[in-house]
Amino acid sequence: MDAAEATAGSETDGGTLSFPAGQGLRLDSGGRLEALDVAYQTYGRLNAAKTNAVLVCHALTMDQHAAGTNPATGKPGWWSRVVGPGLPLDPERYFIVCANVVGGCMGSTGPASINPRTGDPYGLAFPVITIADMVRAQAMLIAALGIETLFAVVGGSMGGMQVLQWAADYPQKLFSAVCIGAAPRHSAQNIAFHEVGRQAIMADPDWRGGAYEVAGVRPEKGLAVARMAAHITYLSEAALQRKFGRELQRDGLSWGFDADFQVESYLRHQGASFVDRFDANSYLYITRALDYFDLAAQHGGVLANAFANARGVRFCVLSFSSDWLYPTAESRDIVRALNAAGCRASFAEIETDKGHDAFFLDEPQLDATLRGFFASTAQARGL
Repeated sequence: MDAAEATAGSETDGGTLSFPAGQGLRLDSGGRLEALDVAYQTYGRLNAAKTNAVLVCHALTMDQHAAGTNPATGKPGWWSRVVGPGLPLDPERYFIVCANVVGGCMGSTGPASINPRTGDPYGLAFPVITIADMVRAQAMLIAALGIETLFAVVGGSMGGMQVLQWAADYPQKLFSAVCIGAAPRHSAQNIAFHEVGRQAIMADPDWRGGAYEVAGVRPEKGLAVARMAAHITYLSEAALQRKFGRELQRDGLSWGFDADFQVESYLRHQGASFVDRFDANSYLYITRALDYFDLAAQHGGVLANAFANARGVRFCVLSFSSDWLYPTAESRDIVRALNAAGCRASFAEIETDKGHDAFFLDEPQLDATLRGFFASTAQARGL
């Protein structure tokens, strides 16, 4: 499908929207993707006034399949507990759009895509991307779908960073914005964990300098270790203790290096299942985009300046009490900057022991908060 053919006609729709050569994506690095594919999924219908569109931005390893069944995994969409009939984002009321980020591996242009100059996958010839580049591609998609103003843009983790970037770059296109479990920039600790993961991938002999697809191999061991290390940061010590403690996999110790403890087996499973659905080079590029994210630096070092033109946007900022990857203090920094810029912002810290991943999980307080914010904002929008 090309940009001219993109429509929003069915209850559940999607595909890949292609911007041909000459209509590609300008990048913060100074480069350009001359042609661009954006894979997306929609739920619900766009109303006649085109005022009910919601953009859902996904986290690092997620994709465009926020609801329904993911065709790649056969599992429910990653936000099926929020997007669906009777849920906070109800397709009966809203037209919901979710796109795979540029640099991803589920249909949008990324390092596994074919480089038109060589006929081979880009690999490390793919240009470095940023959160702003991802948002720029999303804005191209939204415009191609005939949407001038989004009722809401919402996301958690990396998705929350995209929300902040939308508010900074396209405030005139937003009625509301919901940022969940995110931060205005990546901390030294965040960068450090990502570097461990990248080094694990690049140390795998099958990485082949990023050209593993041409060689017909995959750096599965390195990618699995990267996922294991990252997954620890998505949980909390309390959640790990509650779920696993020091419980053994079997009676007695192996007196070796098998997975004696249940937590070890869990992490190995997370790593092994991850390599079946994600591309190693995409992991390198997307984690780098997160590391480069620093919204204040883009605006003279003052975070409030990023929101200077967003006074008409209604903001909701949410954090989780046990999130040590993006702790509540960083969400409070966002709220203070919004207040300093004169923006309307509500804030809530969700009490939970589930850590950073709480926005994926059964968390009634989060559901209620989202439901309340969307209901009141929809009323103000006249939906």
